Amino acid sequence: MNLEAINVEYLVIAMAIMILYLIYYVFTKDSEYNKNIRSVATVAEELNREIFYLKKQLSDTQVSIKKNTNRMSDDEIYQEVERTVYDMVKPISLSLKRLEESIHTIDEHINLRISSLESGVKQISIPASIHGNDDEKIISLYKQGVTLETISKELHISKAEVEFVLKINKIK
Repeated sequence: MNLEAINVEYLVIAMAIMILYLIYYVFTKDSEYNKNIRSVATVAEELNREIFYLKKQLSDTQVSIKKNTNRMSDDEIYQEVERTVYDMVKPISLSLKRLEESIHTIDEHINLRISSLESGVKQISIPASIHGNDDEKIISLYKQGVTLETISKELHISKAEVEFVLKINKIK
């Protein structure tokens, strides 16, 4: 019986070792599964976070789109552009009007000076050799196509005097 008792003891020891080995195996596999579950849980948590941020961005974008669509209609944009252009053109228009007035004033001043000079030139004494009859002859000959040199020789006056008579009478 001793042998049987020893075999039973060995058998009990072998079973105990096997049970201990199974317990060790279960604990190691359990720890591996726990590690895998933790990594899956971490990934799931990161995905949930990412989904949350994407939903938030989506809602912000939708709100922004609603604000932008309610912002201005085409007519309002057209009116705003028209106002802006008017505001930019108005000072230029006013400056052009002032410039036009200045040019008109300068033109009037120049016309007054020209008429003053013309009246002054007419008041200059006419040389003694030129008479009213000579003026008519000069004009008549010039209209007939006679050259200034020929007129001056024929009437015994200088070419400058012939030109002067024509200019005063506004012929040349």
